[in-house]
Amino acid sequence: MGTTSVTQHDTGSGPNTGPNTGPDGRGGRFRRIVRSPLGWMAAGIVGVGLVSGLTATGPGPVPVLGAAAAVAVYWWVMRRVARRSTPEIARRGAGREALLGGGIGVGFILVSALLITAFGGYSFSWAGNGFMSVVWTTVAVQIGAAVTEELLFRGLALQALEQLWGSRAAIVITSLFFGVAHLGAPGASAWSGLAIALEAGVLLGAAFLWRRSIWFVVGLHFAWNTTEELLGIPVSGHAPEGLFTVDVHGSALLTGGSFGLETSIVPVLIGVALAVPMFALARRSGALRPGRRSKG
Repeated sequence: MGTTSVTQHDTGSGPNTGPNTGPDGRGGRFRRIVRSPLGWMAAGIVGVGLVSGLTATGPGPVPVLGAAAAVAVYWWVMRRVARRSTPEIARRGAGREALLGGGIGVGFILVSALLITAFGGYSFSWAGNGFMSVVWTTVAVQIGAAVTEELLFRGLALQALEQLWGSRAAIVITSLFFGVAHLGAPGASAWSGLAIALEAGVLLGAAFLWRRSIWFVVGLHFAWNTTEELLGIPVSGHAPEGLFTVDVHGSALLTGGSFGLETSIVPVLIGVALAVPMFALARRSGALRPGRRSKG
């Protein structure tokens, strides 16, 4: 971050040295703020959020390229601004973690959809859309969404808040914000925000605390959204062009109504049931952190 003039100020040399430019002046205070947990969290959110905004709805491979750019921005902020290592995005074991998370995500959605169908809430029919074009578009968009959202919420926000107030507070705060972030979706309500906070915010947060791998939660998140979209079920209020079309019958509490599966009580209960053992495993392995204010 330093320039020639900053170096002169820090060493006390040069004609511009003064009380507001040294390490204890405005420059020093600015560096301390930026390198604090809230500072690097804000810097990362701006950088990753900007990349997401520019690429999320782009054509063809643009969302995938945006995901790669978002990882690069995240790495730079963590290494250069936060001055910390980034084992959570390590390439070694990334594929294994993504596949494990993906398997859980696919199972989560398929079990939820099958239970709702068994209770008479869903019926499916083949949509007749082009198979490869639908799959390719869905995969590209959902890679971009899963990577950028997990970098923002679990990589940046959860880890910054965890450093300040500990793992438990961090998972509660980020889960609530995850629910609030989806209130702008079509057909959103107070219940949809709470449901997403519980089934997605808590589950993905617990998954990250357990595995300490962005790739694990990216795999879970990606498989969740992709499976749901290919089944033709609305994803957070957005009606997809999937491989199937779904007819919805009965109570919105069972089916999620027009908003989609996320507001069904079925995945909310399953999501919480999955999160509890993940959180317990994280605690047993010593992965939970007390935060600065709880130490000493």
